[in-house]
Parts: sequence; C-alpha cells; structure tokens
Amino acid sequence: MAEEIWMLQTKKADFNRISAEFGIDPVTARIIRNRGIEGDEAIRRYLDGTPADFYDPYLLKDMDKAVRILKKKAADGSRIRIVGDYDIDGVCSTYILYQAFRRLGAFVDYEIPDRIKDGYGINEAIIEQAHEDGVDTILTCDNGISAFSQISLAKQYGMTVVVTDHHEVPTDGDEEILPPADAVVNPKQAGCGYPFPEICGGAVAFKLAEALYRECGIPGEEREALLEFAAIATVGDVMKLQDENRILVKYGLKRIARTRSVGLRKLVEKNNLDIDRITAYHIGFVIGPCLNAGGRLQTAKLALSLLLSEDEEEADRLAVELKELNDTRKDMTEQGTQEAKILVDAFYKGDSVLVVFLPECHESLAGIIAGRLREYYQKPSIILTRSEGAVKGSGRSIDGYHMFRKLSEVKDLLLKFGGHPMAAGLSLKEEDIDEFRRRLNACSGLTEEDFKAKVWIDVPMPMGYVTERLVREFDRLEPFGQGNEKPLFAEKGLRVRNARVIGRNRNVVRMTLEEEQGRAVEAIYFGDGDAFEEERAGRRVMDIVYYPDINEYNGRKTLQAVVRRVRFHG
Repeated sequence: MAEEIWMLQTKKADFNRISAEFGIDPVTARIIRNRGIEGDEAIRRYLDGTPADFYDPYLLKDMDKAVRILKKKAADGSRIRIVGDYDIDGVCSTYILYQAFRRLGAFVDYEIPDRIKDGYGINEAIIEQAHEDGVDTILTCDNGISAFSQISLAKQYGMTVVVTDHHEVPTDGDEEILPPADAVVNPKQAGCGYPFPEICGGAVAFKLAEALYRECGIPGEEREALLEFAAIATVGDVMKLQDENRILVKYGLKRIARTRSVGLRKLVEKNNLDIDRITAYHIGFVIGPCLNAGGRLQTAKLALSLLLSEDEEEADRLAVELKELNDTRKDMTEQGTQEAKILVDAFYKGDSVLVVFLPECHESLAGIIAGRLREYYQKPSIILTRSEGAVKGSGRSIDGYHMFRKLSEVKDLLLKFGGHPMAAGLSLKEEDIDEFRRRLNACSGLTEEDFKAKVWIDVPMPMGYVTERLVREFDRLEPFGQGNEKPLFAEKGLRVRNARVIGRNRNVVRMTLEEEQGRAVEAIYFGDGDAFEEERAGRRVMDIVYYPDINEYNGRKTLQAVVRRVRFHG
C-alpha cells in the first residue's frame, strides 16, 4: 500500500456571513468553499439548483443546425441511424436519442460498435453497412469528433451526418480538425459558447432531445423522462459533479424512482437496491458496472436492449444476464489484479511507472486493473495484454504524470496510442515491452513524494460538535462523486475504550472511542478487521479521518463516526 499524507483544505471565505445568508452551519459553508464554489449565485445553484437552472441547449454551437436538419429528416421519413459507443455513456446516449426520435415518429434504428472487433467509435465497416442498408442520415453520440476519414466516406456516399460528442477535438498544431459533418455538436469545440463544457455524451444527447422536443411542441414532462439516463451517463462516465452536471444528476437520480424503463427497474431489483433511494454511489459501483459488463464481455447491445425492453419477462432475463456478466467481470478483475500485484512485488517494486504484461487478461479489463494498481501503489500503471497480432494496453495515471505526453515521448515504440493526462490506450509489439518499460521509467520525472496518496480533510472537527441536524444538512451537498467528494473530517487523540471485529468476513470494526474531554464516540470502520487489530496492538490512542452518520437500529438513532483512515499512537 502507498504511504498517505493527510492534508487540510485551507480555502478562505467569510464562512459566518455565508452561514447567516443561506441558513447553513459554518462547517457546511466551509465545505462548499472547499469544492471551489464562490459567490452567492453559485452557492444558491449548488444548494438549491433545479432543472430551471439548466443551460439552454441552443448555446451549443451547431445545435440550431442539427435540430433543423434532424427535424426535417424525421418529418420526411428519411432513414436515420444512431451510432453510439459500447460504454455506459454511449449506451445511455443511444437510448436517449433512439427514444426521442421514436417519439418524433422518425424512421430510426441504431448501431453500437463491438469493443474487441470494431474498437472505439464509428468505423468504415459501419459506414459501408449503413450505405448498403439505405441509411440517409447518420447521427453519432459519444463519438465521431475524431472520425474524419470515416465521415468523409459517409459524405462520399451522399449521406447526411450529424456528430454529437463531448471528447477533445483533434488538432494539428493550433488548428482544430473537425470531421466534415453537416453539423457538429460538441461543447469542447472552439467558438462554442456553452457555459459548462464538461458534460458527457449522454448530456449532449439530452440537450439535442430537449431542443427537438421544444421545436416540435412536445411537452417538457416528456423530456424529463430522459433525464435519469443523462444522469446515469454522467456518473458512469466519471464526469465532475459540478455546476450543471450536479443538478442534472441530483434530479435524474430522483426520477429513477418513477422511471418508465422496465429494464432499469429490473436491474435495480436484481441488485437488491431500493429504487426510491438510488445514489450516485449505486450508479457508479452497482448499476453502471452491470450496464458496462455487456460491452466488456459480450456486446453493449445487451444493455441497450435491457433499457429499451417493455416486456417484463424479457427485461427480467436480460437484467439477470447482465448482473451475472458483471459478477464474472468482478471475479476476472480480482484475479487479474492479484496476478498483477504478485508480478509488481516480485519484479517491479522499484519502478516509478508500473508496466505489467498479463497475456491472458481480457483486454476490456486492462483499464480497470490498471486503475486498481494505481490506487494501491499510487504510481502510474499500464496493463498490457495479448491481442490479435500485437499487445494492447490501458493506463491510469496519478497527478503530476501526464500519461498522454509521456507516451508521446516513446511513440517510436508504439503502433497506436491515444488518451489524456490521467488515462490512455496503446498498442505495441510484444518484443518491445521491456524497452517500453525501461524508457518510461528512465524519463518518468517522478519522485518519492509523488507516490504518497493525499487524503484531503475539509475541517478538523471533534465528533462532539456533530448534531443530527448537521448530518441532515450534509444531505443537501449530495450527490457526491468526482469533483464533489463526500466531506471528510478529522479528530486527533481519541482513546480506544473498546473495539470488536464483526461480520462473516471480519471486515467491520465497531468501536467506542473517547474524546480528550471524556465524551464517548461510537464509530465504525469498514476494512480488514484483523489487519486493524494487528496495527493497534498495544496502542490505545488514534487519530481518525471520518464522516459523521446517523445509525438507526431498532427504532433508536445514534450519531456515529464512519472512520475512513486511522493512525495509531500512544
């Protein structure tokens, strides 16, 4: 495990004034400031924003053009094909647009590439098939911005093409290289005045559906029925839960309770979740992985078929199949992670950049395993696996190591690569793996400090300050996730009165702690109970990083600290 540094957030503001102005505790005001929220209007949107605060879809460049083209194509009965992507964002984007065009009475179908056979995004084979099928218009979602040659081919066949995407626009020097589509809707393109460009493909699709519905006089409530899928896409694609994204996810999660999708209901049921209380955590770690499992191990069309299904029996069968696929994926990921750790500990412990070759690993799991290694060792990690005629890899990075730039420095060894600062995909020849590892490590530029995981504490706060009202107030800060992390607090010098390991897997520790002034604090820790006991052997005092919670048991409510990190001493 990587060493940790506990860091205190130190952003400044007049917390008492904010507290009085918005009727919140000064601690809550401090947390909001720590999330980068400044100014009364931004605080209002953060605390009380509603769908009325969504930005106008027409602020997206080319939205007017896309709506004009697609409205006419739908009215004329032209054959429209939506081309999505195989991950959760691509599946939800395809769902949103397919349902919207069906509502418009359009002649519409969809295509989703196969992860292994086709790779990411629209390709020539998909264009050729569309041409053979007599498709008039191709509409991409969550892909297409880099498909210059593929869209050129579609144009040669006389097709109309509308691109909706959210990925970075390719450049040649300072010049953007946009595909030759009839309209390109992407908040990242130059000259797009959209106030918050960090939306996902599903949110862009939702904006297009909203504009089309408005243009065709379809009531706003029908647009709202698509909101939960934009929310699932936003969380699943790990977008920052800030600004418009946060409002979209907050209200989208609420809508899941009354979703019209039989399939989504069944998936929630099969995972034993309460549909009235779905959180961003459930999407990120339960529902999302199930929707992604189809695209990883079989086909993403499974997930889309589930969401589109209107038949109880079929939806039940598909939900079971996706949950089982995800369980298989979890087992395969766990096995691959353990194999990778064994190799790292045996051969690469001194490396700054971990490059691990797992020839038999399913290539769709390489990125997940790389992410697990990155978390465990706090080092940039690349997992390589054998593919057709070459070795394919997926990498996950840490702050301070721009993975795409570093791969660019060794591009003479790579057959293909792409990505951004924190993640990348690549392929190379098997005989070049050792040289690839050597050169990445020779020029990593990383120091021992970079390998220490930073734990950010919002407020040093004794549990004695916590009230039930304050814990309830923290609910207003939800949904938590990337860019709007769950608040963390810290308290020093707690004496352990008693602690016991519980749970079949001995992975829960229940404790009673004592503050310096003698007040008792109930606490719970989720982790390896035996390792916890071993570490505290002979030591009675601990510092904790925690989140306060209300424990309800047999109708009795008690405040407790959910302990995230511990340090023993004394």
